[in-house]
Amino acid sequence: MKLSDFSEPALTRQLAGEGLVLHTGPFSVHVRTTMSSVVQGLSILYRDYDVSHMQGYADFHVQLVAGGGLRRWYKPQVRFLFDGFAPFKPLPLDQAFPMFEWGLNWCVANHMHNCLILHAAVVERGGYAVVLPAPPGSGKSTLCAALVTRGWRLLSDELTIVSLDDGTIVPLPRPVGLKNHSIAVMKAFAPHCTVGNETRDTNKGTVAHMRAPRQSVEQALTPARVGWVVFPTYQSGAPARLEKLGKAGAFMRVVQNAFNFNVVGVKGFDVLKGIIDDCACYEFSYGQLEQAMDVFDSLAASRVAEKPAQKTA
Repeated sequence: MKLSDFSEPALTRQLAGEGLVLHTGPFSVHVRTTMSSVVQGLSILYRDYDVSHMQGYADFHVQLVAGGGLRRWYKPQVRFLFDGFAPFKPLPLDQAFPMFEWGLNWCVANHMHNCLILHAAVVERGGYAVVLPAPPGSGKSTLCAALVTRGWRLLSDELTIVSLDDGTIVPLPRPVGLKNHSIAVMKAFAPHCTVGNETRDTNKGTVAHMRAPRQSVEQALTPARVGWVVFPTYQSGAPARLEKLGKAGAFMRVVQNAFNFNVVGVKGFDVLKGIIDDCACYEFSYGQLEQAMDVFDSLAASRVAEKPAQKTA
């Protein structure tokens, strides 16, 4: 059953009652809420995802609920509950859907320690993934959003999940978070993409989310091997520039962008070392998305060219 099988009134009733289990890649999330903005956000941005009724196990149980006390009438707020516990301070009510997205990121980053989790976007083409580790404000999500509108498969916008068994990327395709100027940039760059409602005055400025391509959602259980690690930086008006990066420096920078490196320990070290040894590492700066697309298309083409030619009879 897809979330799109529910009309918005039916979805509202379901989420206000027993809730729904939303399946996002390897994780199942039991969601309950009466917040209309969350219902609307889910109906727009998660329409292609599998859902089910709550029957037994779910990885995470979350609720978005209204704040209590006088706040119900004066500057109303929303709370994110995880297993009935509020891990964050309340936010203004109009930030309910961004809080849902941020809360899910927190759930994964703080509880899935059977994998190495990086603060990085990751996309794939031809079976090889490019990991894009970067701090906030670097243009990572804008670059990721642009790539997935040009034929790259979205594996994740925010959390790169690395299997500790074989070093492959475990997909977690969810809506891509856009901030401030990048919202208008993406709407102009890819008018066909679906962007949800804008929320202003958050601690990140104005935010909105772009719907993940349906094909990426449908391939959410197909892992990918890392082909490149690229550290992106947006520089207004600058030409696209790709420079090779030493393996040792790249390793340390990825570690700095890991959420749970200290938790996974030696196994995480060995897996990450293997990835860095086997892939190409770059520093990338860009000021125009079209130029950036050309650079990444060239990377993908070079990987195809490296594959040995098939023998003919």
